[in-house]
Amino acid sequence: MNRYSSCHAVTHLVLCLALLFVLAGSSCSRNEDKTVVVNLKDTMATQRDAKAPGGSPMKIAIAAVVSPKETAAYYDQMMAYVSKKMGRPVEIIQRKTYQEVNDLLEKKEIDLAFVCAGPYVVGKKKFGMELLVAPMLYGKPFYQAYFIVHKDSPINDLEGLRGKRFAFTDPNSNTGSLVPTYTLITKGEKPATFFKSFIYTYSHDNSIRAVAKGIVEGASVDGLIWDYYNDRNPDLVKQTRIIYRSPLYGIPPVVVHPQTPSQVKESLKKIFIEMDADPEGKTILTKLKIEKFIVPEDSSYDSVRKMQEWIDVRK
Repeated sequence: MNRYSSCHAVTHLVLCLALLFVLAGSSCSRNEDKTVVVNLKDTMATQRDAKAPGGSPMKIAIAAVVSPKETAAYYDQMMAYVSKKMGRPVEIIQRKTYQEVNDLLEKKEIDLAFVCAGPYVVGKKKFGMELLVAPMLYGKPFYQAYFIVHKDSPINDLEGLRGKRFAFTDPNSNTGSLVPTYTLITKGEKPATFFKSFIYTYSHDNSIRAVAKGIVEGASVDGLIWDYYNDRNPDLVKQTRIIYRSPLYGIPPVVVHPQTPSQVKESLKKIFIEMDADPEGKTILTKLKIEKFIVPEDSSYDSVRKMQEWIDVRK
């Protein structure tokens, strides 16, 4: 197991222990709005010693919440592929939250980042974060939130979650936070008063586990990740049931800083776009359930912008 996979394993263990303490009613940090914050390791980093010609390492960030933990090794293979094609070593930077990744990119401390639709909208507005490519999964470059409950739960709609425990992923996640918050506000409700309590799990797969184990009654998760597990590891999701599917949103993209040299951007874009036509690249994509990478349109994220603006006005 490499350091990248080990880091994910440690994170999962810490979260499981933290969630068990929540279930037992322990003294996890709780603020006045009934939010339970599950504290994970503050930051995580790993460096992959890619066997590529010399030069300064290309730093690529992946937020812990962006993909299933089981795909860590596949992302490692993807970064090795990028390293070989670019002729530069790659350093993988792992962070717990989207905000940390956005901050690194804004300061130009990383070259490339895998982010969510929500953080892209925020980064675009703040410092001009730029779209590079986006993955296409299950035949579409879009995704949606799934509101889930335990398979044996009598809850069949959002109203059934009133007064219950709920799991968000990252505060800046589109499907894991923005969508459920927006959905409640359009109904004249707010998470702090609608739910009995809620936690941040910082990972969609951990939110699924929290529902499956009865730690919370409901959660909002990335539909792509739920579908991934339904295909590859159904034992995880078979204890959950979908009660609501949100509208479609622009899929989580791969982004760069706007001041990234044009030659670097074009080289990276070419590598990702042509990956599905290369046998080695296709094998890696298949393991990740990615059909191919495309060049996304900024307008694909307008619906996310509108949700964020609508919420900001009503805070």
